Amino acid sequence: MGAMRAIEAQEAGGPDVLQLVEVPEPEPGPGQVLVRPAAVGLNFVETYQRSGLYPVQHPFRPGGEGAGEVVALGQGVDTVAIGDLVAWTASVTGSYAELVVIEQSQALPIPAGLDVRTAAALPLQGLTVSMLVDGAFELRDGHDVFLTAGAGGVGSLLTQVASDRGARVITTVSTAEKEELALAAGAADVIRYDQLDDLTAELTAVVRELTGEQGVHVAYDGVGKSTFDASLSALRRRGTLVLFGAASGPVPPVDPQRLNRAGSVFLTRPSMFHFLVEAQERSQRWEQVSGWVRDGVVDLRVGASYPLAEAAAAHRALEGRETTGKVLLIP
Repeated sequence: MGAMRAIEAQEAGGPDVLQLVEVPEPEPGPGQVLVRPAAVGLNFVETYQRSGLYPVQHPFRPGGEGAGEVVALGQGVDTVAIGDLVAWTASVTGSYAELVVIEQSQALPIPAGLDVRTAAALPLQGLTVSMLVDGAFELRDGHDVFLTAGAGGVGSLLTQVASDRGARVITTVSTAEKEELALAAGAADVIRYDQLDDLTAELTAVVRELTGEQGVHVAYDGVGKSTFDASLSALRRRGTLVLFGAASGPVPPVDPQRLNRAGSVFLTRPSMFHFLVEAQERSQRWEQVSGWVRDGVVDLRVGASYPLAEAAAAHRALEGRETTGKVLLIP
């Protein structure tokens, strides 16, 4: 057994707890495959796990997404072959490494014509968007949408898919550069929240004005604490608030009577993993997502790539809102 490099944290904390270590190469067990990643996707959930917001066991090796070549098979593997190119997400952990073990059931086949690094950037955010537009809410032509962080990885993909379906996207960003990216993705209106003095009141007023005082059919909020009140207030009667992240921190407990007062609105907090439990649905959603790229519905933008050894710097950039699009680690 040889050795490989990986990123591990011995304790919860800031980005500097992420250290490059040398560990034994893993071996695939029954029903598992060993993959050599060409790239690993960086996601906000890993900053929550690293910081302690989401408790994990230590030493902790982050990483739930990537793509690469299958290099070894465990006993009983019959759906994947050595040399296959696969992507993964969902229940996989420990992808910040030069070799990763995944269950054969979690191996997502990379279709011909889809670059392996592009495939590494797609699963978690792409499958999240699939859940958001066909699951947590059924997004269709004519819907008005309020979306936080429109220039981020999920935000950019969702804007492109929503625009392709004929929905109107009103989104928020923090800089002029991100405003241009959101508009290029298809946003109808972009609100610079860094220019607002009272985020909740002013953001609500702008969204209401843009929708003829009706409000939006759906608000997609991945920011959480700082934008939740505005997202709730932006809804029209019987609208839906889909809370899918907490980039600004977790939302405090919510009195259900607030949903009544807001117009009999709906509040849901979905997890992508609950939409991928069944093999058939997982396969269908991956075909949908990879098809978006293949058919030109979405232009998947990789905003930055970092060597594996610079994982801490990548986390600092992500938490500091210095990134746009997808961030990759290259083992």
